[in-house]
Amino acid sequence: MSHISSEELAVSYGWKILSTFLVQIGRQTYSLPEKGVFVNDPLARGSTVIYPSVEAMRRSEKGKYEHETLYGAMGSPNQHQLEQVIAQIEGGSHCQVVSSGLAACTIPLLGFLSSGDHCLIIDSIYGPTKRFAETVLEKFGVEISYYPADCNLDEIETYIQNNTKLIFTESPGSHSFEIQNIAGTAEIAHRYGAKLILDNTWGIGIFKPFEHGVDISVQALTKYANGHSDLVLGAITVKCNDDWHILRDYAVAMGEVAAPDVCWLTLRGLRTMAARLEKQSVTGLKIAHWCSRQPYVERVLHPALPSCYGHEFWKRDFTGASSVFGVVFKKNIILQKVIEMINNLKIFSIGASWGGYESLVLLTDGEIRRKYKSRTLTGSACRFHIGLENENDLIEDLKQAFDKTLK
Repeated sequence: MSHISSEELAVSYGWKILSTFLVQIGRQTYSLPEKGVFVNDPLARGSTVIYPSVEAMRRSEKGKYEHETLYGAMGSPNQHQLEQVIAQIEGGSHCQVVSSGLAACTIPLLGFLSSGDHCLIIDSIYGPTKRFAETVLEKFGVEISYYPADCNLDEIETYIQNNTKLIFTESPGSHSFEIQNIAGTAEIAHRYGAKLILDNTWGIGIFKPFEHGVDISVQALTKYANGHSDLVLGAITVKCNDDWHILRDYAVAMGEVAAPDVCWLTLRGLRTMAARLEKQSVTGLKIAHWCSRQPYVERVLHPALPSCYGHEFWKRDFTGASSVFGVVFKKNIILQKVIEMINNLKIFSIGASWGGYESLVLLTDGEIRRKYKSRTLTGSACRFHIGLENENDLIEDLKQAFDKTLK
């Protein structure tokens, strides 16, 4: 076994302790020892559910909140199984799986806000969430405003209004990777009668949102949960039964459903997530360290490094790290040089999203869809997702591209 430093152990610790849990969770317990069964539960496609009597059908309709299969558009057995698994991973009571990560962000906004309400959003939120807030919520009379991703709790409180009903945060922040004091933000939200929504996609399995006061946690299962870059899926998890009823009613009213095939593939992906992320997180940290030593680099935005805003909250609240981080180049490295560097990479593919087995790079515009000037994105930047490739091969690829274009 290769030597691993205490810092590398820290980023992979959460994945080590999740390994057995993720392999065992949500699989059916069979009570017929004389009959053989497949390891994976079966795929169940369907639309119409049939009943032996009218009375039985009416009884089943009362199970809308119990993850029962009532009609295809209200979820399949595979969807309900995945919902129970995600709820346990997040530490919540109930989960609603939806058609995409963006739908996971937008449905709670629609379900928990009304005309005349105010929603306060962190400025580093996932860009399409911001777009939805500005193009759909405002159209229906919801007031939207933002707070900087690098402000302290006292500053956040100044952005609260009398009609604030929701605070929507993301930790770490999209592209700029600021880690938030979630417990402190939740305390502020609750003191003013608001709920806190967290986009917890980066922290799946290694940050327990409800232990820190979060009311609603959203996930893009597209990413690490699936792990193979071949589907789109989202999840919304809650702790409170009243919140679950609101969420479930709204999802049903919106016709939100996930295809059983996609849910089945995600369940399969979850079985190997800990093994994948244990390797990817350690490789990612090694490459982040390598990047930080290069003469062209101003700072590396990796939550496990002290150079990342909110690193102290990562140390306090997370049990590990994922493999996505940002690199900010020195001010003399102009944007075109970064573009040329990216174009010269051979193993890293250029593409959006992350969480699969392949390494990716994405150009980052530091001011994209931001209301406040970022104090972390001070120069041209890019985002790396580290996959399952050999770490030395990835470093050699970066080295040749850096030296060829950034000198």
